[in-house]
Amino acid sequence: MKITLDPAMYYGTHSLLELPDKAASLGFDWIEISPKDDFVPFFGQPRIDAAGITALRRRLTDAGVGISSILPLQRWSGPDEEHRRAAVRAWRRTIQVAVDLGVTVLNSELNGRPEDPETAEACFMRSMDELLPVIEAEGLTLVLEPHPDDFIEDGVAAVHALRGLDSSAVKFQYCLPHTFHMGGNAAEIIALAGADVVSVHAADAFDHTINNGLRYIVNPPGSTARVHQHMEIGRGDVDFDAAFAALAAVGFDGSISSSVFGWDEVADEVNVRMITAIRDLVDRHFATVSWDAPLA
Repeated sequence: MKITLDPAMYYGTHSLLELPDKAASLGFDWIEISPKDDFVPFFGQPRIDAAGITALRRRLTDAGVGISSILPLQRWSGPDEEHRRAAVRAWRRTIQVAVDLGVTVLNSELNGRPEDPETAEACFMRSMDELLPVIEAEGLTLVLEPHPDDFIEDGVAAVHALRGLDSSAVKFQYCLPHTFHMGGNAAEIIALAGADVVSVHAADAFDHTINNGLRYIVNPPGSTARVHQHMEIGRGDVDFDAAFAALAAVGFDGSISSSVFGWDEVADEVNVRMITAIRDLVDRHFATVSWDAPLA
């Protein structure tokens, strides 16, 4: 099992090449590189070349840190076909970057528009037709999650949809701070996904469905904004014990990412506490665990 850092709270202050040392200083052996302007930006082509890849590999080795996964976000589910084709081009280049870095896991979201799920699914499947053969040929794992405002947001529905791809390269990610947008039924979703759950994003969130939908207030009334948080464990309403018990029951042995955003001014303290909180949850619910370390 791996505890990994999503270093997004450091993107405003640290370059890509500074991230390995930063992660190591906090006690992390692994990083998950989410969209970053000098690596793979949101909805854009990768910004790293062969020299940059070589330099990053050297920095990772020197810091004793590995990349658990790369998390690209592209508009591969439309509805604009030009954007979809651009997304596929960006994905192809990102796949090559991952291979050159020795990274075997790519995490992402379903994307698309929830108000037009049929079009989004058709675009998503077209992109999968183009990309899955490449991902499979390279021996990579594609780990997908239903994200708030994707064309599929419900966790159970997402598990079934990914199974429909019928590819051993496609796995499921459970994002704990999205629990209440996925249906609020973490244990059911994890049990259904079973061994396909290979990645977890750990952070807390408020349950926006309680108190007559007034746990927090969004104006105007009826807004379709998917407001949610990525807070430190213990600050919100997610039942971490139930989720980790469910993970233990399905034999989870993947990556758990510290995925807290929006607390940049205390990022170091938060991420150090997150390591402890994640380890405590694993120790409480898993009979045995082996922690993976990067290869020398």
